[in-house]
Amino acid sequence: MGFLVGSQNGVRGGGCFRSLIRRKQVDSVHFKRHGHHQLAKELSVPHLIAIGVGSTIGAGIYILVGTVAREHSGPALFISFLIAGIAAALSAFCYAELASRCPSAGSAYHYSYICVGEGVAWLIGWALILEYTIGGSAVARGISPNLALFFGGQDSLPFFLARQHIPGLDVVVDPCAAVLVLVVTGLLCVGIKESTLAQAVVTSINVCAMLFIIIAGSYLGFKTGWAGYELPAGYFPFGVDGMLAGSATVFFAYIGFDSVASTAEEVKNPQRDLPLGIGLALSICCCLYMLVSVVIVGLVPYYAMDPDTPISSAFAAYGMQWAAYLVAAGAVMALCSTLMGSILPQVSVGTLLAFTMVAISVLILRYVPPNEVPFPSSLQEIIDSVSLRYSTGSPDVTKEKSGFYAGTSMDSNLPLLGKATAIEYPIIVKQEAQGNFVINEGSRRKIAGWTITATCVGAFLLAYAASDLTLPRLLRFIVCGIGGALLLFGLIVLTCIEQDDARHTFGHSGGFICPFVPLLPIVCFLVNIYLLINLGAATWTRVSVWLIVGVLVYTFYGRTHSSLLDAVYVPATHADEIYRSSGESSA
Repeated sequence: MGFLVGSQNGVRGGGCFRSLIRRKQVDSVHFKRHGHHQLAKELSVPHLIAIGVGSTIGAGIYILVGTVAREHSGPALFISFLIAGIAAALSAFCYAELASRCPSAGSAYHYSYICVGEGVAWLIGWALILEYTIGGSAVARGISPNLALFFGGQDSLPFFLARQHIPGLDVVVDPCAAVLVLVVTGLLCVGIKESTLAQAVVTSINVCAMLFIIIAGSYLGFKTGWAGYELPAGYFPFGVDGMLAGSATVFFAYIGFDSVASTAEEVKNPQRDLPLGIGLALSICCCLYMLVSVVIVGLVPYYAMDPDTPISSAFAAYGMQWAAYLVAAGAVMALCSTLMGSILPQVSVGTLLAFTMVAISVLILRYVPPNEVPFPSSLQEIIDSVSLRYSTGSPDVTKEKSGFYAGTSMDSNLPLLGKATAIEYPIIVKQEAQGNFVINEGSRRKIAGWTITATCVGAFLLAYAASDLTLPRLLRFIVCGIGGALLLFGLIVLTCIEQDDARHTFGHSGGFICPFVPLLPIVCFLVNIYLLINLGAATWTRVSVWLIVGVLVYTFYGRTHSSLLDAVYVPATHADEIYRSSGESSA
């Protein structure tokens, strides 16, 4: 029979830990038949590109250019965008495979819930709430200075739209941003197809504005001699560390393709269209980011940039006020489009955490994919009936059944470490026909799980030691050596052992397959961890408070109100027969 996970009928003790590793199943045809609401499928590749580009281009150009150039990167701003773009591209490959295999709304939260467990998924979702809230607020707030240019300056806005300072509380209220959030939210509530059409129009205007900035700015730069690059401090006034810190900050601007993945449930052909939409949107955005940053930093010295309106102010400094108005119009359109993308999926920590978990999810999917499926407890009688047929079947079926109870409330089943059952066969067995040695399936999953864990630990140690310059020199070398050894060991072992055969049938097959596994996900994980560490202690202090609140909410509410609270886990090989039996009984 199946066993309840986390319910009062299960075995007492360890319930809290078991709730952390509860995993949901990939939405399938059977899953949809059991009354789960599905969103309308209206989107194609052009729609996805419009969502991705519109969600990405905005704050990254019109806000972050001035701030990051002044405080972190200097003239090397385009390199910061390049590094962040490479990290985003690595994540995009992982996203593309997971999005095509698990095409449901939820993005990184959904993938983590399927591959890792409920506890990690909750934290990822909680971090992304903060990410989208801060992102939407920052983008909406950035519209006011650009809109003010059409009224003659920041102080010329109508009173009901102008920013107001509340004395005593030291709080600035931006009515324009608040009104815009309400308008965009209302547009999104109309429907995905209508809001996507509006975003496509706004995005087209925005891209035209970007092309104008590149062409007109290049003309000015060649005409005036690129004053921004002729500085005594050179291209790295804040050093390489400053440039890398800038990369971690501008990574926030690449969250757009995550918005594409979050619409998976509304795509007509997700296996084909999602990878194309993600890849094309990211490529377009990265190229535009780099070209615009090269031009703008070359026109105005980094220390003289206006942090609120860096691009329009650059053109105004050369007497092209008409161009400043045009750029401001493009900025308003871009920020509106980005705001739409920020609210649609609903500081870089949430983004990087999500990308990190997506990379880990790809490794889990390839080497230790979930081999148990949760069913509602209402199907307990059917599950018992199917289980009885398997238990009284042939010896081969009985052997398959022998690991049935692992991972339920009877035994703990760690997502990475495989089944917590005793090894019944030698780790290495000899194939008599070929005369070579292979690892049996149970041991292969254990080895793969421990290796993935060791690889993640090694990547963290290596990134931390490389980033923390305050560590003593000898200690840094030791930690780097240990981390590098674990990372190299994990890469070699995962390359040598076979990937799980279940990866071919897990989720929706026939879609995009991430190349260069395990190398690409491991590199993606390492880069994202490095960028996370470089965000700084102050950022992590603020985010930690939010994450602690999330842990408390999950502990006292989410854990006991989970949709998987009374779920019954059975082997994935039994799932089709249970669905078939339940369909016959309800007919």
